[in-house]
Amino acid sequence: MTQSSYNADAIEVLTGLEPVRRRPGMYTDTTRPNHLGQEVIDNSVDEALGGHAKRVEVILHADQSLEVIDDGRGMPVDIHPEEGVPAVELIMCRLHAGGKFSGKKLPVLRRPAWGRYFGGQRPVEAR
Repeated sequence: MTQSSYNADAIEVLTGLEPVRRRPGMYTDTTRPNHLGQEVIDNSVDEALGGHAKRVEVILHADQSLEVIDDGRGMPVDIHPEEGVPAVELIMCRLHAGGKFSGKKLPVLRRPAWGRYFGGQRPVEAR
């Protein structure tokens, strides 16, 4: 067995969606790609269950792409007071950012749409 040093230089800190890109299986079930579509559908269903949407439409196109449409509130686009960036940027680009963690800002209506390990829709967007 080859001996190598293992010290602080060997530790990587990944930011943004890089962890999802490198190890997608930690955030979503890679054996079931339909799970990614389910995450997007879950967000629309949450809006409907919360009384913020009356219509959720799921379309499977001939090319097997999936489209999800709802008449809900959408994502907030105003500037986040602590992070200084649009809230939609946090929602779509930063892991562990959202309004469903504590239940204080948004009611938790059913199982959270966070994915396997709090990834939610972010793994869908990671490319």
